[in-house]
Amino acid sequence: MPLLTDIRPLKESPDFRRLWVGSTVSQLGTQMTAVTVSIQVYALTHSTFAVGAVGLCALVPLVIFGLYGGAMADAIDRRMLALVSSAGLWLLSMILVLQSQLGWGQVWILYAVVACQSACFAVNGPARSAIIPRLIRPELLPAANTLSQAAFNLGFTVGPLLGAAVIAWHGFAAAYLVDVITFTAALYALFRLPAVPPTGLVRRAGLRSVLEGFTFLRAAPALLATFLADIFAMVFAQPRALFPAVAGAFFAGGVRTVGLLQAAPAIGALIGVVFSGWVSRVRRQGVAIVVAITVYATAVGLFGLARTIWLGVALLALSGAADMVSSAYRNTVLQSAAPDAMRGRLQGVFTVVVAGGPRLGDFVVGTSASLTTPTIALIGGATACIVGLLILLARNRPFRVYDSQTRALS
Repeated sequence: MPLLTDIRPLKESPDFRRLWVGSTVSQLGTQMTAVTVSIQVYALTHSTFAVGAVGLCALVPLVIFGLYGGAMADAIDRRMLALVSSAGLWLLSMILVLQSQLGWGQVWILYAVVACQSACFAVNGPARSAIIPRLIRPELLPAANTLSQAAFNLGFTVGPLLGAAVIAWHGFAAAYLVDVITFTAALYALFRLPAVPPTGLVRRAGLRSVLEGFTFLRAAPALLATFLADIFAMVFAQPRALFPAVAGAFFAGGVRTVGLLQAAPAIGALIGVVFSGWVSRVRRQGVAIVVAITVYATAVGLFGLARTIWLGVALLALSGAADMVSSAYRNTVLQSAAPDAMRGRLQGVFTVVVAGGPRLGDFVVGTSASLTTPTIALIGGATACIVGLLILLARNRPFRVYDSQTRALS
C-alpha cells in the first residue's frame, strides 16, 4: 500500500493544479494576517477575552454570507463568484496595512475588518470547493482533498512563523503587506480557470434555495454527522485563542513562541500529508472521522498539561495531523454525497461549520480560560468533544457504515 502523497489530481488536471498552486501561495499571507491580528489585539488589550472576541466578530457574517454564498454558487458561475469575493479580500488586506501604517491603534477597526473578511471568505469558500469535483475524476476526491489540506497547512505552517518574524523585524504593517502581495496569486489562478456555470435545475439564490440545502442535509444522516463531528472538535477543543497567553504562562516565551504554537498543528498536518497515500483506500469514512477527531481532542487536552515547548509543539503537531485526516474525509463525504446542483449550498453550510466553528471556539475557550485557567479550559473542552463524538457514533448507523464509493447515505 503506497504511503506517500497521492498527487494524481495535480498530474491529471491542469485546472486543479492552477487552483491548488494559487491557494497554496495565498494561504501564506492569509495565515500571516490571522496570527498578526491576534497578536495586535493582544498587544492593544492584553486580554484573552479580546482575542477570543475576534472569532465572535467573524461568526455572524460567516453564518449569514456562508449560507447565502453557497446558494449563489449553485445559481451563478462559480469562477466569477470566487473572483469577486477574492478581490474583496484583497482590498480588506490593504485596509489592515493602512490602519497599522497610520497608527490608528483601535481594536474596533480590527474587529470590523475581520467581520468583512469573514463575509467575503464565506462566499469565496463554497465557490472554490464546489469547483473541485468539476475538475477531477470522482475516485480522486480523497486525494484532491488531502492536497487541498496540504495547501492550507503549508500556509498555516510558514505563515505564523513568518508573520511573527516580520512583526518582530518591521511591525504589523509589513506582515499585512505580505498578505496583499501573496493574494494576487489566488486572483491570477482563478482568472485562468474556465467558466464553471451551474448545472441541473438552477434556482435563484435566496431563502428558498438555502432551505432546500438544509432539507437535503436533514435527509442524509451520514452527511449531517460530519458537520456535527466538526462542531464538537472546533467549538470545544480549539486552543488557538489561548496561544498569546500560554506562550508566556506555559513556556516563558514571547511573540516568536506564539508563531511557533500557531504553526505547530500545520507542521503536523504537512507531515501527515506526506504519508497520506493510504487515505484514498479507507472505506469506512465515518469511523475514520471519529477516530481522527478523538486523536485531535486528546492531543489538545494533553497540551493543557504541557510545560516544555518541545512537548507542546509535538502535541499540537499531532492534533494537526489528525485534523488533516478528519478534514479530508469530511470533504470526501460531502462531495460524494451531494449532487452538483446542491453542492454549493452544502459547501456553504460546510464553510459555516468549518470556519465558524473555530471562531465560536475561540470565544468559548477564551471566555472559559478567563473564568478558570487555560489548563482547565483545554482539558474540559477536549473531554466534551470526545464524549460528543462517541454518542454521535453510537446513535448514527449510516455514519458508521458510510462508504463514499457506494454513497450509502441511509
